[in-house]
Amino acid sequence: MRNTWILYKRDLKSYFTSPIAYVVIALFVAISGVFFYALLTRFLNIQMQAMFRAQQMGQNIPVNVNEFLIRPLLSNMSIIALFMIPMITMRSFSEDKRSGTMELLLTSPVTNSQLILGKFFAAFSLYAVMIVISFIYPLILTIYGQPEMVPTIMGYLGLLFLGIATVSVGVLISSMTENQIIAAVGTFAIMMLFWMVGWLGSGDTAFSHIAQYVSLIGHMDDFTKGVFDTTHLVYYASFMFLGLFLTYQSIESTKWRG
Repeated sequence: MRNTWILYKRDLKSYFTSPIAYVVIALFVAISGVFFYALLTRFLNIQMQAMFRAQQMGQNIPVNVNEFLIRPLLSNMSIIALFMIPMITMRSFSEDKRSGTMELLLTSPVTNSQLILGKFFAAFSLYAVMIVISFIYPLILTIYGQPEMVPTIMGYLGLLFLGIATVSVGVLISSMTENQIIAAVGTFAIMMLFWMVGWLGSGDTAFSHIAQYVSLIGHMDDFTKGVFDTTHLVYYASFMFLGLFLTYQSIESTKWRG
């Protein structure tokens, strides 16, 4: 555990001593902010129309801020996160391989599991910081309205679970190459594959059900509704364990080739 902690601090510090962490966080918050502004404008228009109809019909028609603003915002943020993950994880192992420090790590008194977990938690911590900072948007809504915070927090919990799964894939791809660009592109391609497979999930066939279950984003829907289903938790946890297991095998093969 001590070795894992040392590696974790080393990698996390390397993120924040380079522009990567600040660029990733700034991009995520800025792009999410554009969607927040667009959705807020749309919500205000819908609310104005509802108030106008209420005056005409003499009946109050409530407009739920969670349904019309927060849920679509969280859905868009989950997709934006898929684009950010490759930028976070591309240097996990690739940088050590390129600089030659990977050989030192493999010959040091550090187990493969400690090495992998240290890098995984460092990358996930940066992802978590990025997600937590974006919570400023729901907080802004509390100044002007009364959004339901439990579904909002549940949606953010879903974003963290999504990160657990996707970061493990990014670490896996990074362990296979010393080129950070290749690691980023490879991770991005896999993220897109597990996103687009959900598009095949329409219909009531066995294949469509499988495609919907495999989809990374598909499991976010219930979280954005404020529903906690252990099925989604099992999916993301299984995804993470598979990614870390394959990373372990990749590091083992590096030792044998070395």
